[in-house]
Amino acid sequence: MSLEDLRDALRDFAAARDWDSYHTPKNLVMALSGEVGELTDLFQWLTPEEAANAMRDPELAWNVRDELADVMHYLVRLADKLDVDLIEAAFAKIERNEKRFPTGDLRPVDEGRAR
Repeated sequence: MSLEDLRDALRDFAAARDWDSYHTPKNLVMALSGEVGELTDLFQWLTPEEAANAMRDPELAWNVRDELADVMHYLVRLADKLDVDLIEAAFAKIERNEKRFPTGDLRPVDEGRAR
């Protein structure tokens, strides 16, 4: 399966329920934010070690997968509505970050690091 397959499945799902008119960029951003909040809630009070081992707890792992899926769905739906190629945008961001964060220096170039 590909990101395009997911995009198409989400389009079909929304269309079958006549939800397309509700899937405006504003509403999708708000829904995405809510789902990220639900994902955050799962990790909020975990220690770093507990968080790193979250997928070993069957119930927590199920909830993490479920919330990640919700985040992915809304992100893909938002990108579709805005005609953004997520893969292209993600790789472009990596390229920009390669310049901002050269190997061996943890500070971004634009935060005062000597050039």
